[in-house]
Amino acid sequence: MSKHPELPEHAELVDRLKEVRAAALEHARIARELARERRRLIDTLLAAGFSQADLARELGVSRQAIQKMAAVGEDGPRR
Repeated sequence: MSKHPELPEHAELVDRLKEVRAAALEHARIARELARERRRLIDTLLAAGFSQADLARELGVSRQAIQKMAAVGEDGPRR
């Protein structure tokens, strides 16, 4: 037996859930775009002669973090 939004407060909660879900999807889309841009910037700087260690120092992160940042923005199969 399933429950349906019979009470006004339930309907309001479902509406709010829909709003939050839509916002989360939009934020995820923006995060993917930013990850691709970050990847392009890292690739450009590496091609210009910067090392991953150089970039890590500039950003205050580890070299491994730079590796991960570059990998996250890779265009590949989506999960």
